[in-house]
Amino acid sequence: MKIFSMLLSLVLAFAFLPASYAETTVDVIIEKTTYSYCEKLFYTIKVSEVTGDPAIIHIRDETGKGSSAIPIQISKLENPVPSLVPFEEEVFPLGKYYIDVEYAGTKQTAEFELVDSGNVCIPAWIKQLAYYWVTDQISDVSFADGIKFLIEKEFIIIPETKTESSSTETDIPDWVKINAGWWIEEKISDSDFAQALQYLIKKGIIVI
Repeated sequence: MKIFSMLLSLVLAFAFLPASYAETTVDVIIEKTTYSYCEKLFYTIKVSEVTGDPAIIHIRDETGKGSSAIPIQISKLENPVPSLVPFEEEVFPLGKYYIDVEYAGTKQTAEFELVDSGNVCIPAWIKQLAYYWVTDQISDVSFADGIKFLIEKEFIIIPETKTESSSTETDIPDWVKINAGWWIEEKISDSDFAQALQYLIKKGIIVI
């Protein structure tokens, strides 16, 4: 009976040990498994406890080429990690990618695939040019010339558009500037703003 009581005490003692004695777990919950150009990666790092350690992230492609270590501060059990920049064709080749996370001695990997869905993509840095125009720091002519240069150099890829007629008009309609403001604020997509640029080409305001 005495031995039974001792064993029972040991079982109860282990049952109520602090959670810190349990192995810390980490998981990567990815928003979706397929992304396309112009979209932004979004995932969540989920942990079983907050240890004060950062999570170390590496993102690599299927050839093994990857990013340098990215430390992510873990302040709660679920930590969203939104990307600040979208996938761009000049930087990210198509194919599978892997998100490797290491936290408190444990590791986990999630994967996604980057595909070409035919989205119209405008590099994020071009928004600076649009911002100068929307805030009247440059003229309509300067903005049109800048967009023309970027299209000709293929920094901006939009569907082939034919000019309906030659025009000496240089004033850009106000609705295009409104669209540019919405695009800067990410209220409309690259494809939506590209339609405004196509309009300028059709009307001969931008001649390619």
